[in-house]
Amino acid sequence: HVQLVESGGDSVQAGGSLTLACAADGAVDTLYTRHCVGWFRQVPGKEREGVAAIDNDGATTYAASVMGRFTISEDTAKTTSYLKMDSLKPEDTTKYYCAVETFCFAPRLETVGYTYWGQGTQVTVS
Repeated sequence: HVQLVESGGDSVQAGGSLTLACAADGAVDTLYTRHCVGWFRQVPGKEREGVAAIDNDGATTYAASVMGRFTISEDTAKTTSYLKMDSLKPEDTTKYYCAVETFCFAPRLETVGYTYWGQGTQVTVS
């Protein structure tokens, strides 16, 4: 079993930057197999939205709303993922979650298939 813990959420002004981190703990040896990490966000009352995802080979995909502003990465140990967020807008305000899909061969933004989820970290842009 893998536990995911997000950090880095904060309150910033529009145009500012934040970097979120997602640290994996527990059975992280499963992450050495082919896996994907996704970052999602959810506004209360709406469905969870995929923001960015990365696969084991470093291939990435982004939602159109964050393309060019957000960058997803993963450390070489494959235990920590990062979401660097630049040019933040008020509409980016919400809770952000990371998730891991094992045996993944291409990064995806759909929530289906992601097995492990973190508890989320709040980002507020004013």
